[in-house]
Amino acid sequence: MDCLRRLGHALAALLALAVPLRAAEPVDVALALAVDISLSMDQDELRAQRDGYVAALEHPAVLDAIARGARGRIALTYFEWAGPWSQTVVAPWTVIATPEDAAAFAQRLAFAPLRSGRGTSISGAIAFGLDLLGAAPPADRRVIDVSGDGPNNLGVPVEQARDAALAQGVEINGLPLMFKRPDMLFSIPDLDIYYEECVIGGPTAFVLPVLGPERFVDAVRTKLIMEIAGVQPPARLIRAASTRIDCMIGERLYRAWRSRLDGN
Repeated sequence: MDCLRRLGHALAALLALAVPLRAAEPVDVALALAVDISLSMDQDELRAQRDGYVAALEHPAVLDAIARGARGRIALTYFEWAGPWSQTVVAPWTVIATPEDAAAFAQRLAFAPLRSGRGTSISGAIAFGLDLLGAAPPADRRVIDVSGDGPNNLGVPVEQARDAALAQGVEINGLPLMFKRPDMLFSIPDLDIYYEECVIGGPTAFVLPVLGPERFVDAVRTKLIMEIAGVQPPARLIRAASTRIDCMIGERLYRAWRSRLDGN
């Protein structure tokens, strides 16, 4: 299975080069957008999530942030993820230097079909994003941005994947989707704290919680501007936890659920 996973990731990296890039031109940041499509997301939430990225990518403030960069251009790819072997590149690496570039990328997202998949493997998403970054244009910074509505419950432990990315100089930011009341089967009440302690990492890493679908556009726009500029939020946005988060909580909840299904 591990060999198949590596082969799948390598093929995805090749597919990410399907659109010609101005590869000789370095960019300010190569940003891999890793978007959760697990079955815990309903169709309305999947649509709100996709529409949020489409709207944010064409917003004047995002375009201005790109233009103000030292090089005035970034590279983007957008992929969707669920379980350990469920990752799909929706928009391959594209250099964004003009409003027309951003509009073309956004339209590619807008017209792609919505999908969903079983499982929640943040670690698989990070590993996949790391492989994709190997095919990105030269960049001053390399970032994986993970959005999701639950903790890692399948694949390798999330801290292991995070640390592997950090060892290669890749930063990880988090966009925890806290739309629903936690069911304690596949979601938890302190998802923002979980992301802060278990998922993100890097010099300017941050977590930006989203508390409702109607806030997604604003959150994505703010997130993109910070990632392009390489800055953190001006103030702490994470609630204080009374106890340290267990980074294996998702796996424990999943095993408990499987045990109940099996009658053990």
